[in-house]
Amino acid sequence: MLLERIEHIGIAVSNLKTSIPIYEKLLGSKCYNVELVEDQKVNTAFFKIGEVKIELLEATEADSPISNFIEKNGEGVHHIAFQVNDTSKALEKAKENGFRLIDRDPRPGAEDMSIGFLNPKRTAGVLVEFCSPNKS
Repeated sequence: MLLERIEHIGIAVSNLKTSIPIYEKLLGSKCYNVELVEDQKVNTAFFKIGEVKIELLEATEADSPISNFIEKNGEGVHHIAFQVNDTSKALEKAKENGFRLIDRDPRPGAEDMSIGFLNPKRTAGVLVEFCSPNKS
């Protein structure tokens, strides 16, 4: 499995409307994309800093993973995403290497990406995401 680069860092926030201006001021960059990812019950907002993106994540429902994360940990860094050539192959290789998968198969993510997560219990407490652009 070849990690190409850090694609983005995901940050859980309670409210995009109030968080976007904070990050625009902090990063000196405008939010360039806000997107709903219905099956993950999340609204996302993206900023680009050099080659890396910052993704703000706001829950759309009380039972979403982001709601659960904020309830347990408060707002803050949620995950780190690595771009790979093929999310499916990266998940297979991670499983072969003894990592526990959250996603056995890739699923659709924001910005037309194919995504899959590893369980943080095997990655020193860090939620790791693999993502690759959908090939269409």
